[in-house]
Amino acid sequence: MTSLEILLAAIGLFTLLGFLSFALVSLREMHHRASRLSFLLFLISGIIFASLLISPKLIQNIGLGIILAVSLAGVVLFLWPSAKEITPSPPPEQRVDERTIMFARARLQPGTPNFEAYYADHPEHKSLDDAFRQNPGLLEPGALFFNQKLAASPQGDFFLTESLRDAVDGPVSKTKVVDPPDNMTDFIKNLAIYHGVRDVGVCRVQPYHIYSHIGRGSGEYGAEITLDQQFAVAVTVEMCHEMVNTGPRMPAVMESARQYAEAGKIAVALAAAIRAMGYPARAHIDGNYRVIAPLVAKDAGLGEIGRMGLLMTPSLGPRVRLAVVTTDLPLAEDQAAWYPDMIDFCSICKKCAQVCPSLAIPFGDRQEYADGTLRWKINPERCYTYWTRVGTDCGRCMAVCPYAHADNVMHNLIRLGVAQSHNFRRAALWMDDLFYGKKPLPHTPPDWIQSV
Repeated sequence: MTSLEILLAAIGLFTLLGFLSFALVSLREMHHRASRLSFLLFLISGIIFASLLISPKLIQNIGLGIILAVSLAGVVLFLWPSAKEITPSPPPEQRVDERTIMFARARLQPGTPNFEAYYADHPEHKSLDDAFRQNPGLLEPGALFFNQKLAASPQGDFFLTESLRDAVDGPVSKTKVVDPPDNMTDFIKNLAIYHGVRDVGVCRVQPYHIYSHIGRGSGEYGAEITLDQQFAVAVTVEMCHEMVNTGPRMPAVMESARQYAEAGKIAVALAAAIRAMGYPARAHIDGNYRVIAPLVAKDAGLGEIGRMGLLMTPSLGPRVRLAVVTTDLPLAEDQAAWYPDMIDFCSICKKCAQVCPSLAIPFGDRQEYADGTLRWKINPERCYTYWTRVGTDCGRCMAVCPYAHADNVMHNLIRLGVAQSHNFRRAALWMDDLFYGKKPLPHTPPDWIQSV
């Protein structure tokens, strides 16, 4: 073989291995469209390179030139930094009353004083909330995807989370462990990772982090919230890619509830450990928050608030659950998150809005709101009403988000390019649409669930 033929053979082998590897990875991830297409490209590439190897030298040179030009364009696209200016959102100027969020409104019981008082103050919510109360409800018989056997799993996890409600706070040791903030921060972060978190960050508690009034959890409904602890530790736990991709069917809510419980357990243990070192600490877990966890996590450097209104992390997108611990333990703060690449990608990618069954996610650009923020805002009534109709917490937006792909070398290379270049973001979205579809369909559940 000539040196030209050896070079073509090496490039061909590298290309074939790339497509074959992607086909096998996609097959394991249950992305059948991506697997079929990448295997087809494997076959086509094999034919092209085999043809080049038996072609005249002139054709081989032309083929090599085309390959090198395309490769160079790809490298430039991957490495060329983004020049697009993205405006960061100012922090909120107002605190949120927890009584106004959907999960608090869903707990109001008709005929009770709290029910009557709330809708007297917020008559604009009455007809909207009456609509979801006509539906079977989350994890309730009669809902579209309800299955008693599968529902037992999230019901068990929500029971566990509810059981932790009174464990979020407790007595503080009279003796203090004294250590420099940097050392203590490293210890707390490693302790959280040891307990199983994916990411952990620290920030100083801001007024806009804290709900203004209690809407659920421990304490008196409607009581004004005073939280004077200085620091917040935000943690994320990873949701299983395979389970999330089945949304809006039952496995998605099984995984959601499991990770809410997991995040809650870790936060409760972490807060108790800090109290054992002599400092006040409170865990903020599902159903018993005093802070808005996504805002805390954003300021702790863990991610950005995306189009679907959830925290988007650089490595897992929205495929995480959150918990927070607030404390007076002196800690070193992390840099507040600002990921212009994620905001830019969300601006051009509308897959979550395209697949949302309730049409709750906006298609347009970020808007300025009365609280001073610049962001996308979902329609929470549409979203929650759909939940009560199907009996699960849906998760379609989370499943189709290109950031939420499995955490492996191939997807991480794409994430790296997305973080670097605006042009690559557009190319990455085009590739995601090509391999996974503009409106990817829900995946079939794992084998052990399909038999139920």
